[in-house]
Amino acid sequence: MAVAQIAPPPPPPPPGPDVTPRASQPFSADPDLEPQVTIIRRDAETLEEVRIGGELKFVKVTPLHGKPYYLIPDGNGHTYVRRESLDTSLKVPMWVLFSW
Repeated sequence: MAVAQIAPPPPPPPPGPDVTPRASQPFSADPDLEPQVTIIRRDAETLEEVRIGGELKFVKVTPLHGKPYYLIPDGNGHTYVRRESLDTSLKVPMWVLFSW
C-alpha cells in the first residue's frame, strides 16, 4: 500500500542583506538628490530655479501677465532654450482659427 507523505517545509534563508521592499522601508532622503528650488520674485515676473546636485536643471518663469514658460540650459550651459512645458514629446502645431 502506498501512502503519500508531505514534504517538510524548506529551511529559512540564511541571514543576509536587508531585502525589505522599498515601500516599507523608512524614508531616508539623500540631500544630494533632492531638488533645490530658489524662488526669485521681481516686479514683472517670478523665477523658480531648480537645481539637482548643484547643477541648474531649469528655470520656470511666471510673468505677471501671461503664461508660464521654462528656460532649459543647452548642452554647453551658456545659453537657454525657451519651452512652453517640460514635456519632451513631439507637439503638432495648432492655431486658434475662430474664437468667440
